[in-house]
Amino acid sequence: MTAIDVPARRPANPRFSSGPTAKRPGWNLQNLQHAVLGRSHRSAPGKAKLRQAIDGTRELLGVPADYRIGIVPASDTGAVEMALWSLLGARGIDCLVWESFGKGWVSDIVGQLKLDDVRLLEADYGALPDLDQVDFARDVVFTWNGTTSGVKVPDGNWIAADRTGLTICDATSAAFAQPLPFDKLDATTFSWQKVLGGEAAHGMLVLSPRAVERLETYNPAWPLPKIFRLTKGGKLIEGIFEGATINTPSMLCVEDYLDTLAWARSIGGLDALIGRADKNAAVIADWVARTPWVDFLATNPATRSNTSVCLKIIDPAVTALDKPGQSAFARKMAGTLEAEGVALDIGAYRDAPPGLRIWCGGTVQAADLEALVPWLDWAFAMQKAEIKAAA
Repeated sequence: MTAIDVPARRPANPRFSSGPTAKRPGWNLQNLQHAVLGRSHRSAPGKAKLRQAIDGTRELLGVPADYRIGIVPASDTGAVEMALWSLLGARGIDCLVWESFGKGWVSDIVGQLKLDDVRLLEADYGALPDLDQVDFARDVVFTWNGTTSGVKVPDGNWIAADRTGLTICDATSAAFAQPLPFDKLDATTFSWQKVLGGEAAHGMLVLSPRAVERLETYNPAWPLPKIFRLTKGGKLIEGIFEGATINTPSMLCVEDYLDTLAWARSIGGLDALIGRADKNAAVIADWVARTPWVDFLATNPATRSNTSVCLKIIDPAVTALDKPGQSAFARKMAGTLEAEGVALDIGAYRDAPPGLRIWCGGTVQAADLEALVPWLDWAFAMQKAEIKAAA
């Protein structure tokens, strides 16, 4: 076909947003008919559903038995903030920053908590900071997978097993798609609406015994809002980690999460979810390898995300023709694809370099990505031809 021929096949599901992400294959509202609605979340059936969500998370992710898992307010952001406000201040902090969310945590640590012994280890979009420079005698705050840059840490080998500080890990676009070594993680956070395509507003907080010890022996110098309080009288509030949530959760969202956990178990569990994400990301990688106008934002293949796949346009003719820069070009590409109904919400994150971002987590079908890539070529050719005609 020529460069501007319209592709013959469309993705069956055009939802490639990086959050909330595509619902699981076969999802239907009828799957939620057993939700505990119109009842207190503190009723016996309500607490049983919440405990089921915690236990299902532990089983699927392989969280150690002595780690606590809690359902907390305000999505992953709420879970991260709860960890920062409750755990930090006991010692110096190393913050790893290579994309917008990591930078946001630093802003809160320095600007809101007013902590001054903060060391910033930073890298540009597309790269990682030097992990060898991290000091594990300090608390370490980092994202596992940079959702807005498509760059992840390669593994947990760089994290010291004999650390004396805590590791606080925002794992929201990694959990259920990348192996998480919980023995190296002390406070781990994620949300339902990322890799499993659940509904928003609920976060998960996973605490190691070392994190619990910090909570029970350290009192922050600042007052804690009610929704951040994890201890009472110097002891962990165990109920939070048994289904007695701090605030009222949506039981419809809980049922949706339970449905997706059940689906994940039915296809083979965590290994199958990781395998699906890897297969999906490989579809994009194969296309990038044969396509001269595009490349990954992540410069190192070992640190490329298999979920939030971020791309940059590298065609020099586009840079020359699109005078404001590639931002307008990429935005128009994404808008054209959305208008065609073949790709929704694939523009780069607002703070990230211009380009495209395609979600490849396990709820996406590889066949839909295979159908998508000819449309990316088509949209690029159409936009480039338009600019040439206007030049």
